[in-house]
Amino acid sequence: MNYGCVLLADSHPPMLEGVRSLLQELFEAVVMVADEASLLRAAEQLKPELAVVDVSLPLAGRVNVVSLLRERYPELKVIALSVHDEPLVAERVISSGAAGFVLKRSAHSDLVTAVHEVLAGRTYVSPAVGMRRTAAAQ
Repeated sequence: MNYGCVLLADSHPPMLEGVRSLLQELFEAVVMVADEASLLRAAEQLKPELAVVDVSLPLAGRVNVVSLLRERYPELKVIALSVHDEPLVAERVISSGAAGFVLKRSAHSDLVTAVHEVLAGRTYVSPAVGMRRTAAAQ
C-alpha cells in the first residue's frame, strides 16, 4: 500500500536518513527537514498525510512541536519520535495531539506499524513504553 506524502523532521541527519529508509516503500514522497522553519513551510506547501517529528526539535518560542503542528494543521496526523521512554512523556505528547509515539531506539521495529495504525485512525505507542507503564503500575 502506498500512501501519499510523509514529512520527516529531526535535527539529526543520521536519524532522518534511517527513518526515510524505513518509510520510502510506504509513501510516494518522503520529505526530510531539520528545523522548525522548514517543517512549517513544507507542511503548508505539501499538505502531507503524516508528519513524523522529533519531539525535541528546537522551536523558537514554543515548547511542543506536536502542539504547534496540530494548531496550524488540525487535519495532519503526527507521530512523535522520542528518546524518552517515560510513560508520562508519551502521555503528554499524545494529549498534545500526536496520534503516535515511537521510541527512537525502536523505530526500526515500531515505526511502520505506527504509520499503518495512525493512518487507519488509531493511536499507537511503542510497546516498550506500555511495558514500562504496566511494570510501574504493579
